[in-house]
Amino acid sequence: MNLRHLVDSAKSLKISLIVVGVLSIVFVIFGLLIGLPPFGYVLIVGIVAIPTLVDVGRSIRGGSNKLTDARFLLVLCASILVMLIAIQAVPYGRAHSNPPITGEPQWSSPRTRELMVRACFGCHSNEVEYPSYASVAPISWVVEAHIVEGREKVNYSEFDQRQGDADETIETIEEGSMPPAYYTRFGRHPEANLTSAELEELIEGLRLTPGLSED
Repeated sequence: MNLRHLVDSAKSLKISLIVVGVLSIVFVIFGLLIGLPPFGYVLIVGIVAIPTLVDVGRSIRGGSNKLTDARFLLVLCASILVMLIAIQAVPYGRAHSNPPITGEPQWSSPRTRELMVRACFGCHSNEVEYPSYASVAPISWVVEAHIVEGREKVNYSEFDQRQGDADETIETIEEGSMPPAYYTRFGRHPEANLTSAELEELIEGLRLTPGLSED
């Protein structure tokens, strides 16, 4: 196989290269918007790219099937379809477990707890309500990764144990980092979109709740 042959093959796939470029950009942007964990990118790209590149290699080496835009896109679409089916077998994100509640902060009022449940308990508690789409990969991976990360930072359902970032709760809410943007993006979890008045009420209540501020 010479360089000229590779160049000629690339020229014959102008449409395919444009499609791949657009799909790649869309995939990366969508992954960033929903918070797709790193292994998700590797697994999805790998399952799609390997069979596609194998077929391209065979065609370039002079196989019986001529490399054309139509054939390339057919193989690409087939690989994407197989990928969507195959990743459903990945067990990560399917347990949907809620460990026992062992202790909560001494909330200053029931209202403070109510607002925290709405804004933060979706990832930072053992009372997670898993949506129906949390069983479909790759969304299931995203949901699980967010919950695992959230519980590791602070779990308000295990407050009998030391929670390293608990004293940053107020600061995190004031900065707008909790709930994170991807949690409410695309109309998800509308209950977590607290109004300005509710945020002020929540912060005031948290100032009166032991262990949730640096004061």
